[in-house]
Amino acid sequence: MSILLHPTYFPSIAHFVAIAKADTITFEVCDNFVKQTYRNRSYIYGANGPLLLNVPVVYSQKNRKPYSAVSVFHEEHWQLQHWKSLESAYRTSPFFEFYEDELKPLFFEKVELLLDFNLKCFEVICDCLQLAPHITTTTTFEKQITNAVDLRGLVNAKSPMKQHFTPYTQVFSSKHGYIENLSILDLLFNEGPNALNYLENQSLTAL
Repeated sequence: MSILLHPTYFPSIAHFVAIAKADTITFEVCDNFVKQTYRNRSYIYGANGPLLLNVPVVYSQKNRKPYSAVSVFHEEHWQLQHWKSLESAYRTSPFFEFYEDELKPLFFEKVELLLDFNLKCFEVICDCLQLAPHITTTTTFEKQITNAVDLRGLVNAKSPMKQHFTPYTQVFSSKHGYIENLSILDLLFNEGPNALNYLENQSLTAL
């Protein structure tokens, strides 16, 4: 099975369920950047419930840019804030320390382009999962495709493609219950080496 996806910031579990089941993954890199999508945001499980991690970017509605040309805005020290949020949320999880050394450098090196950073984060997550997907990228933007399953809709933060997965133990589930389809980081820190097996055993509504 071939799928078409947008590269996003520490993708959702739904993204990785699709990736774990696919033979070939094509990343859409020829689209225009759109605000309020998972291109530059991700949700983790904080002490007070879902917590948004947002990557600030240099962008305006008047001067639209291709996704591949969108720069990251650095004056807000967002990387340090994101890392502190991850430590606060997952330091007590079973596998945070297991993956800490692989993930931490991503938050302490300067990045220029959002797309490049997202692809690098994806590569590190795949290493953590011991997943080696076959990746290609688009060369032109096509609204309709026939040679792959189009899952670009998963990029929308308010996606109509609602997903329901098997619950797993989360750090703050005793306070707020199970929260579905968070960032892959939530699954990784809570399930560790079992994360890939979990992904392979889930079903995606769109497939």
